[in-house]
Amino acid sequence: MATVFESPNDLLTAAGKELGTTDWVEVTQERINQFADATGDHQWIHVDVDRAKDGPFGAPIAHGYLTLSLVSMLLPQIIVVKGIAMGINYGCDKVRFPSPVPVGSRIRAVGKLVGAEQKGAQIQSKVEVTIEIEGGKKPACVVESLSRYVPA
Repeated sequence: MATVFESPNDLLTAAGKELGTTDWVEVTQERINQFADATGDHQWIHVDVDRAKDGPFGAPIAHGYLTLSLVSMLLPQIIVVKGIAMGINYGCDKVRFPSPVPVGSRIRAVGKLVGAEQKGAQIQSKVEVTIEIEGGKKPACVVESLSRYVPA
């Protein structure tokens, strides 16, 4: 369940707030293949199921950037900011991929508001998003995601 902020200004005093956890999402071979087609990254460790079975992970793994790209889908399940004309994905400050995501894994995101600051008429937030793998010991991805909110 998402943490709801009534206005972008409410972010300014909420640094350190735990934002919540998303639903689980299965990372299928179809999703991996579609990502490979979209990006042109057809490395065998991702798309060649038979060869990947004999590889270092025993199965195909998701691209790290596929895992990162899912943050855009998961973030609205963690944080909702009301009173805005629009929100803008501004980028990332830091991204790490501590553990691979084998095909068929289920992942979810956990969020924490690291901070927020005024940027002209906009508020910029930094949310640490940790992508967990169900049953995994290490996260698949840890990213400091930056968003800008344009007040309504």
